[in-house]
Amino acid sequence: MGASCQEIKSAYRKLARVLHPDVAGEESAASEFIELHKAYETLSDPAKRADYDRSLFRLGRSMSSGSGSRSGYTSRRWETDQCW
Repeated sequence: MGASCQEIKSAYRKLARVLHPDVAGEESAASEFIELHKAYETLSDPAKRADYDRSLFRLGRSMSSGSGSRSGYTSRRWETDQCW
């Protein structure tokens, strides 16, 4: 969430070199590359990124509220929440 635009661009380029269909040569590489590009489009646009960050915040709040299914997440303990 706190990554700079330059960090996002650098990470995108690094993954794009690995996942590009011409380099990877796997059938699933094309779909993974498309997903990577969609993610980069979202994170590189400040308005889209703000919407995405807000959606993550809402998702985190709804999962920690204790209502409904926990979706595999374990409960937090006081001992592990402390910064020592």
